Amino acid sequence: MTTPPVDPVVEKLQALIRIPTVSHRDPGRVDTAAFDAFGAELARQFPLLHERLELTRIDTHGLLFHWAGRSAERPVVLMAHLDVVPVEEDAPWQHPPFGAEIHDGAIWGRGTLDDKGQLVAICAAVEALLADDFIPAQDLWLSFGCNEEVSGPAAPLAVEELTRRGVRPWFVMDEGGAIAAEAFPGVAAPIGVVGVTEKGVTSIELRVDGRGGHASTPAKNGPTVRIAKAIARLDAQQMAASIPDPTIELLRRIAPHGSTLLRPLMANAARLRPVLTRALIAAGSEPAAMTRTSFAITTLSGSPALNVIASTATAGVNIRIMVGDTVAGVLEHVRRTVDDDRVQISVVEENEPSPISPYDGDEAFTLLEDTIAEVFPDAIPSPYVMMAATDSRFFTSICSRVYRFAPFRMTKAQRESIHSYDEHLGIDAFVDGVRWYQRLIERIPA
Repeated sequence: MTTPPVDPVVEKLQALIRIPTVSHRDPGRVDTAAFDAFGAELARQFPLLHERLELTRIDTHGLLFHWAGRSAERPVVLMAHLDVVPVEEDAPWQHPPFGAEIHDGAIWGRGTLDDKGQLVAICAAVEALLADDFIPAQDLWLSFGCNEEVSGPAAPLAVEELTRRGVRPWFVMDEGGAIAAEAFPGVAAPIGVVGVTEKGVTSIELRVDGRGGHASTPAKNGPTVRIAKAIARLDAQQMAASIPDPTIELLRRIAPHGSTLLRPLMANAARLRPVLTRALIAAGSEPAAMTRTSFAITTLSGSPALNVIASTATAGVNIRIMVGDTVAGVLEHVRRTVDDDRVQISVVEENEPSPISPYDGDEAFTLLEDTIAEVFPDAIPSPYVMMAATDSRFFTSICSRVYRFAPFRMTKAQRESIHSYDEHLGIDAFVDGVRWYQRLIERIPA
């Protein structure tokens, strides 16, 4: 039995998945040789892109390509990032995370979805158009960050470079939504969700200091107990929930595809916000995250030994701030909820929610919708609020139209594999994504 040939564009993605470009907050832990190898392999896989487009190096390994179009009046920026998160040693991957193996019609590996699949799809689309001597109607910029996963400086530096050149993009498009299956209870059709805003990302550390000592003589309310109480209160006392306008529009659009029970509720979402808010919270973690600021307790530390009482206990909290809330309001909620003067609260990073980009009848958003409808005719294009953070949040300072969308079909299980184990991208889905980018570039109006 012969193995069917692999599409050359798939082989390009495999080659780049195999290079472990892992980001770390500590620059000393970054394998710069891997990032060097990625840059060299990208140039080998996409020679026309590197020969015909102007390349500016950004930060350590970021890339900013400029493709001159017939006009520079309304430039477009397409974004992706080449770094990935680490792989946990004990995570039960079915296939090696950097093996880029093909199984069950999919490419398996860290970065297939976040975000090398998108980067390679962009490059493959551009390479194919260059081979046909195509010239885009508007200037096209490709901004590929190298430290997105640690909120590094590459994206802000790319914005600085574009500003220095006087570039004010017509629209920017980065990773984000997808052709999402099983995205909403009672809706069978996939939803082509395009992020028109994203939650703000703020991280804090809770810390309690104490005397410590021998575990045989514990005192009441030591550092670890106080930290445990603080995070239990935060987990129990959520901020007020509400549904922002992009989510109302999402519900309105999917209403005709919903179940008989939910259809009238979604169709009248604007009038029934309180009822729908409660319904989304009850529907599970993914829908619930669409309604409010979320608090995730991500790191904990205490004593280094089982028989030692901790002299310092800490907890890291990652907060995703909903549109309408603010960093200041969130920090006040934390202080009020923890309600313990012994618990020190320090801000590690802070970002407000991004402005909402236009979507209703807007020409740029309509271009994205129409391209989704052409390549994915069964999908329902819709705006939504992006839950995770992207490099594109830095581009809102130079562009009022910042969108977040990955043109790949993804199941719920695939979405759950991002930053987890068994990350994989269907081969057909990847090829469709390349075609989507090609049609998007071809459709950009003069």
